[in-house]
Amino acid sequence: MTEASTTAVAQGPGEPAGADGPRVLLYSDDRAVREQVRLAVGPRLRAHGPRIDWLEVATPAAVVAAADRARWDLLVLDGEADKAGGMGLTRQLKNEVYECPPILVLTGRAQDAWLASWSLADAVVPRPLDALELQRAVAALLS
Repeated sequence: MTEASTTAVAQGPGEPAGADGPRVLLYSDDRAVREQVRLAVGPRLRAHGPRIDWLEVATPAAVVAAADRARWDLLVLDGEADKAGGMGLTRQLKNEVYECPPILVLTGRAQDAWLASWSLADAVVPRPLDALELQRAVAALLS
């Protein structure tokens, strides 16, 4: 996947991206992880609520660029991504981005929560991903 490889998803027919729903940046170098997160969270936080506007990115540089050029309601970062994991990126963004949005880090296991606290993550969800736990964490950070 190239750096420009980003995908906006979750718009319905006739709904422009970012119409009034939350904007979520999702980073993982693994397409299957990104899909698993989107499916677990669902297209909306609640019935009849606005659709979530997702932007998927696959490289650390794309995360930093997206965080610098746009306003996000939430960042979801894969702590197990190769080359630059979500924990290191979280710490960087929390220190460099003015009014950094909340960040949810996906860890490889529950025991890695202490390391995610070092990263300044606002929330942590371990693997294997539990759809209900992930949805609750996303909803809590977006409320």
